[in-house]
Amino acid sequence: MLDFNELRELAADVRIFVDVAEDKAEALRAVIAAYDVVLAIFPSGDGMGLHVVKGKDVLDKIASSRSHAMYSHTAIAVPDLEHAEVLKYLTAPVEQRVAA
Repeated sequence: MLDFNELRELAADVRIFVDVAEDKAEALRAVIAAYDVVLAIFPSGDGMGLHVVKGKDVLDKIASSRSHAMYSHTAIAVPDLEHAEVLKYLTAPVEQRVAA
């Protein structure tokens, strides 16, 4: 079960990390590379929207096995779903971007 308050706190930590970095794009790439699962969070009509930026395969494996596997995760706040999708595309491995 997701804890939305935890996701907000994680996103705030990521925002601070990126804000203080000299190269903000590289800082964001480093954050995404460091975690197994990265969720983009954004305001939505229902409260908070979620989009998996990285780690869909990890989440699918956990869901299908019904286990409580350990994985690292974080969240990144974005303004909307479109920004979440672009972030996923821009941080995907080159092979995936070319195939898309």
